[in-house]
Order: sequence, then structure tokens, then C-alpha cells
Amino acid sequence: MPALITWWKLDVAELAPGAHSDAVFAIGSDLMRRLGEPHRRYHTTRHLVELFWALEDLESARVLSGREAAVGRIAGWFHDAVYDPTTPPGDNEIQSAELAVRDLGALGFADEDVAVVRDLVLATQTHELAHEGLSAAFHDADLWILSAPPGRYEEYTAQVRQEYAAVPDDVFASARAAILRPFLDRESIYATVFARESWEDAARLNLARELEALTAAPPR
Repeated sequence: MPALITWWKLDVAELAPGAHSDAVFAIGSDLMRRLGEPHRRYHTTRHLVELFWALEDLESARVLSGREAAVGRIAGWFHDAVYDPTTPPGDNEIQSAELAVRDLGALGFADEDVAVVRDLVLATQTHELAHEGLSAAFHDADLWILSAPPGRYEEYTAQVRQEYAAVPDDVFASARAAILRPFLDRESIYATVFARESWEDAARLNLARELEALTAAPPR
């Protein structure tokens, strides 16, 4: 996706104007390669684009400044950079955060921005509600998919299942339900007022339908 690489270059130019063009291209190309790995179905460039669109909505609603949105997009590039469904929970996020620290340091990003990106990536381990600012907006943008139109949501759930194709159906259903149910149990799925007003109702409906399907007794 040439547009994605252009977005990457523009954001790096804003946040690390001294970065060498060869390093910018090499790291951007590596991230694109990672997102195109054959075992991925949901955690691909499409998810990244949807996260970017969600950040754009949040920026338009003045939840984010333009600079914060740029930092959020950089975090978006790295938050699934390492993705292996067979690893223990949390390992992918830890390795992705380490990659972000290494690569952004090489590009000359400010230490403060590197720390923010690292923390945003690590926060996707649990998706706990953030309180304000970029942390809250990034949390919501990453979870925009939960509020997607029904057709896209069904496609998303099928893609996740494909990524865990090696897991037996009953084990997958139990584990997936255990991940989704806490979102419905908490007071709100989303952290920002904008997302709660714009996405919350659709997300709750999607999650309730999926949980019902996951926990339904198999036909005899």
C-alpha cells in the first residue's frame, strides 16, 4: 500500500525530521513486510488503516491534536509488528514494544515520544481503560473494530478464527468468550466521550451477538 508508506514517511518527518531517508525507508519496509506475513488474517495493513481512520475521527472531534495523532499512528505501526498467535499472552506486545524502542531510537525520535509509543504498545496487552489524552484515544482506535458494521464485524471474527486455526473449536470458543465478556461487563468499552457516543452501542451489540454464538450449545 503506497499510501501507507507515504503516511509513515510524513509522520516520521514531522516527529524526527533529522531521520535519514534510507533508514526511514528500510524500517517502513520492514514494518510492511511484517504486516504481510502469511499467517496473519486480521492483524494486517487493513487493521492498521482502520486504526488510522479511527484516529482521524478522534482528531476531527478534537480529542487529539495533530501531533498526538502522528504519535498514535507511529504506535499503530508497531503495536502488532510482532505477531505470533502461538506465543504466550503478552509476548507479542513486549517484543513489539522492544522493536519500537530500537527502531525509533535509530531514527532519532525524542526519548519522550519513544516512551509514549512503547507504553501505548504495551497497553494493548490488556486493553484496560485509559483515563485521558492519547492513551485513551489509542485504546479506542485499536478497538474500533468492535463497533464495525455487522458485515465487517463478521469478517473480523472469521479472520481472528483463521489466525487461530490450529486451536480446537471448543477451546477457541471458551478462550474468545473469556476475552470478550469483560468488555461487556465493564461500565464502558471505550475511554473517550467521542467513542462512547459514536461507537459504544454498536460494539455492545456486536459483542453480545458473538458471545451468544460462542456459548450456544452445539447442535445434536
